Amino acid sequence: MATPQDKGIVAIHTKNMTRTHRERLLKNGFIKEVMKAWYVPSRPEEPKGESTAWYGSFWGFCADYLNARFGDQWCLSPEQSVSIHSGNWNIPRQLFIRTPKGGNKPTDLLHETSLIDSRLDLPEKNKLKRKNNLQILTLSAALISCTPSYYLINAEDVRTALSMVSDASQILRDLLEGGHSTKAGRLAGAFRNIGKTAIADNIIETMSAAGYKIIEKDPFERKPIILFNDNELSPYVNRMRMIWAQMRGVVSENAPLSPLLNQDVTQYLGRIYGQFGARKCEKKHKTVYSFYSWAHQRISNRNFCIQKALLNNTFWL
Repeated sequence: MATPQDKGIVAIHTKNMTRTHRERLLKNGFIKEVMKAWYVPSRPEEPKGESTAWYGSFWGFCADYLNARFGDQWCLSPEQSVSIHSGNWNIPRQLFIRTPKGGNKPTDLLHETSLIDSRLDLPEKNKLKRKNNLQILTLSAALISCTPSYYLINAEDVRTALSMVSDASQILRDLLEGGHSTKAGRLAGAFRNIGKTAIADNIIETMSAAGYKIIEKDPFERKPIILFNDNELSPYVNRMRMIWAQMRGVVSENAPLSPLLNQDVTQYLGRIYGQFGARKCEKKHKTVYSFYSWAHQRISNRNFCIQKALLNNTFWL
C-alpha cells in the first residue's frame, strides 16, 4: 500500500483518511496537526517542540495546501520568487501569496511561521512558472515587480538572480509591455552594479528608442565584493562565491592554521627519517633518501600553494 510520502504528498487533509485512522496516527505520533483539517507526517520519537521535521516539509506542505485551496489561482510574491530563483530555500517567517481569492489575513502554521493570502490579481500566465510544485513568477517578471527595498534587504538574492540573466531580451519584452520606465532605470543600475554593462546599456537604449525617459539608478548600497562571470549562470555557484567572500575574513581569523604550516619541513622529515630510515638496511638507503627528497619537495610546494592562495584571496574551503 502506497504511503502519502510515496505519492509525493506532504500536506494530508482529513478527507484522505478515515476518522479512526486519523485518531490512531495522531495519538501515536505518526502525523502532526498544522491547522484544522491539515496534517503533516512526523516521527513518533520526535521530541516535543522539535522543528526540524516541519522545516523539512514546509515548502511541500505550502505547495499542497495552496494548490488544494486555490487551484492554479495563486503565486508567491515577487520577492519570494526572486529568492527561490536565486536558490535561497530558507524558511520565511511569513510567506506572502498573491491570489484573487485571498482573504488578506494571516494563517498561522507551526513554529511561529505563517502565510498571508493577499487579494491581488495574478499576472498573465506567460509570467508564471512551476518550480517544485510552487507557482512563482518568471525570473524577469519577479525582478521587475520586486520592491526597491528588497535590493537593500536581500542584496545577495537579487544579485544572484541578476547574474542568471544572459541577455536583455526577456527583461525588455516585459518592460515594454508594461511601460515600466522607472523600473527599467532601476534594473539598468542593478545590472551595471554587478558588471553586466552590456545588458544595462541595452535596456536604456531600447527603452529610450521606444519613447521612454530613463533615469538610471543603482538600487544597491555598495558594489559587489566578487566579479561575476558572464559564462556562469548557476545561482548556486555565484551564491557560494558571495558567501565565501563575505565570510572569508572571519574564517581566516578564527580557523586554526594547518599544523604543517607551523612546522619546519626539514626538521619534521628528519624526525621521520630518523624513526624509519634507520630500520632500512644499507641496500635500501638510496630508496629511503629518494623518498625523503620527494616528500620534502611535495610538502614545501603544498605549503607555498596554500599560503599563496590565502594571500590572493582565492583559497576555498
